Amino acid sequence: ASIVSGGHVRVGFEDNIYISKGVLAKSNGELVQKVVRLANEFGREIANPTEARKILGLN
Repeated sequence: ASIVSGGHVRVGFEDNIYISKGVLAKSNGELVQKVVRLANEFGREIANPTEARKILGLN
């Protein structure tokens, strides 16, 4: 929902351990790959580390 509405997505085991309903993710990387795929399908760009730090106010 966040991707569709123009928001940002946080990904990792600390937020969610499932890759789909009832299926445990094998790694954080698997979760990241899914979000990248979804973002691409909706025409959203992925922030690089520098952009992500700026978005989060960590500069």
